[in-house]
Amino acid sequence: MEQKKLPNATIALILGIISYIACCCSMGIGGLLFSGIALFLVNKDTNLYKENPELYNNFSQVKTAKIIAIIGLVLAVLALGASIFQIISAGGWEAYQESQQEMLEQLGIGN
Repeated sequence: MEQKKLPNATIALILGIISYIACCCSMGIGGLLFSGIALFLVNKDTNLYKENPELYNNFSQVKTAKIIAIIGLVLAVLALGASIFQIISAGGWEAYQESQQEMLEQLGIGN
């Protein structure tokens, strides 16, 4: 019987990689979203593989995607925690926004 590829392995790998970038650009929220979706797809493919392991040949790619998604999830949680800490340290959301605006004005970027 001809072996097939697991259907979500490649997209889970891509989403895991994107979660690295997203955790840095969105205070960790994007990383949580992308790595969560990747882990969902990995679990779906793992269950599919467990039903009939001799039918699929790229389970190692699914394991790699799982590791990358877990690392992305950890980085996203750390980034979100650091962002929440910065907001609390600044004195709340309004004070955080004001300090960010002042910093942008000092750099000559703000209005």
